[in-house]
Amino acid sequence: MKHSEAEQLHPCLYLEVCSHNEEPRLPLHTSIVLFLLSYCESKSFKVFLVRRDSNNKRFPESQRFHLPESLSVCDDFLSPEGLPRLVKGCRLPAAVDESGRLCRAGLAVVLRHIIIRTIEADPSRKDVQELLGFKKTCLKACAEVSKWTRLCELGIPSAVEEHLQKPTGQAQLLPPAIVTLERRLAEPVKVHNDDKIRRQKLQEQRQRQKNGAPEGEGKPELEGLELRAALAKLAVDSVPAGTTRENSEIRKVKTTDLPELEHVFAEGLYFTLTDVVLLPCIHHYLVSTLHHLPRLLRWYGRVQEVPGVLRAAEDCGLVLSEVQVPTPSLFGPPQQENRDDLLPTEGQEVTPNLHFVGGPRPTMTKLKENGIEAVFSPHPCPGWTLPWDRLPAAINPTEGKMSDIRAVRKMQQLNNLAAMVTELARPGDTIVDFCSGTGHVGIVLAHTLPDCQIILIENKEESLVRAQRRSTELGLKNIGFLQANLDYFTGPFQIGVALHACGIATDMVLEHCIQAGASFIISPCCYGFIQNAVKFTFPKSHQLDSGEHMILCRFADQTAVQLPPERRLIGKHCMGLVDLDRAWAAETHGYSVQVMTMEPESCSPKNNMLMGRPPQRTAEPAGHVDA
Repeated sequence: MKHSEAEQLHPCLYLEVCSHNEEPRLPLHTSIVLFLLSYCESKSFKVFLVRRDSNNKRFPESQRFHLPESLSVCDDFLSPEGLPRLVKGCRLPAAVDESGRLCRAGLAVVLRHIIIRTIEADPSRKDVQELLGFKKTCLKACAEVSKWTRLCELGIPSAVEEHLQKPTGQAQLLPPAIVTLERRLAEPVKVHNDDKIRRQKLQEQRQRQKNGAPEGEGKPELEGLELRAALAKLAVDSVPAGTTRENSEIRKVKTTDLPELEHVFAEGLYFTLTDVVLLPCIHHYLVSTLHHLPRLLRWYGRVQEVPGVLRAAEDCGLVLSEVQVPTPSLFGPPQQENRDDLLPTEGQEVTPNLHFVGGPRPTMTKLKENGIEAVFSPHPCPGWTLPWDRLPAAINPTEGKMSDIRAVRKMQQLNNLAAMVTELARPGDTIVDFCSGTGHVGIVLAHTLPDCQIILIENKEESLVRAQRRSTELGLKNIGFLQANLDYFTGPFQIGVALHACGIATDMVLEHCIQAGASFIISPCCYGFIQNAVKFTFPKSHQLDSGEHMILCRFADQTAVQLPPERRLIGKHCMGLVDLDRAWAAETHGYSVQVMTMEPESCSPKNNMLMGRPPQRTAEPAGHVDA
């Protein structure tokens, strides 16, 4: 079956199916998406199942999957060749909007989108809204920088998939990701404004003691204060977890002396999207292993207490097991040490600071003595500018929500990137605007280079939706939008662009371009945020050591216009040395790289620009638009 983008009339979900021993099966990522759709009772999407091979057949009755009956699911497998263009370049799962031009890819992004669509269709679904967690940020931080997102989105599903495919003997080895989760469930809970709940817990403890109930007796564990508070938050007509005001004696107890709250669900006290992700994974793991994991068993039992979970599981063919929930007093230490402890909250991974004395001058002097200095190539076309007075108003940054001075500087920045791209582009090229934001770069390129296909990639949905609205207003046909982490984009492209990619985002874009054999034009930003992460260690080349690189990054951000000229000059040299390290790393892959300064220099305190060409990129360019 050929699935045409032109036939797109409603949102579509593309979920992967695979085979095991020649029998089709649902990977965990697909099972998780289906479980959430059932929990949300969502009917907003047309679901397509995509085979990894190109065998396009209907499901034989003996091999038909157990899918939620409420879903609209295409009976035929889709082959990779039959996918819409944007989906072809993504890892599944993926969701495409009615226009066929905005694609969301990756497990966390797709799941959050399903929740948002459900709330838009039925604002009364408070239980669904609460899945997004406090400040609606659950699993919003991308896996490249968040240990917690990486564990839930990638680590646990991958570990369980691998576990299920191992022979029985090997499957009894405890996966490190599972150990990490077991350890996480042992940590005390920290939630926003938890003081009242902790005082209620202390009051209940003292009341039990007053009534003479031995420690550990009284209410069953599944009816404890923490679980009551969690379930109350999911109710449509929410009521406080405890309705009795604590007495004056309890109110006088210091916060530091209050009892800690115990883990109820994966992220702490409340049921969130994380629990939805983990349930199919942990279910398959627990029913296939002999390991006794008390905290995971306790979590598994508590999840089943959440209204709607058992119904959704049954709809998806998940037969959740009844468990004897162990009491906390029976808990022992985790079965093996895990050295990759989780951060207490989502966020960027932190590299321990190296201590140093003095400023950057000793490091710069040392490098200079070793023949290492920042070298800036001359700008190839410093006077080139887009014909702003002849461009549609919607392209001009002055139409956005920024001051006139900032808009002028943004136009100057766009001049620089557009000049470099038009030097490199050929008709038919695919150009990717990474970290695209609201689309200032990508929309200019789509208008300037109508013979090229432009793809905007951005993790923030609000920014990408705004960019799509602007492109619709302009009537652009050669542009597509992808909400995803960089790792989920796998499509071919010839040129990668990024304007002010913060911290290691520059290095992520650089790596993506090198892997694709694409040219790149990147303007880095936020050098002080550069730090070792899962996929990246610094420096990138062997010419610098880690201490030197850290000092250079620290002082490269000191280029603000308010600083003294001498200090800004030092910051500029530090920027140049950090980008020189990046250029050296790209050159090991055969790239020809130039580090240059945008024109005019006043267009931004972060005015460096890296331009790299792979060895095969030598043919005629598409050419400039008339200035």
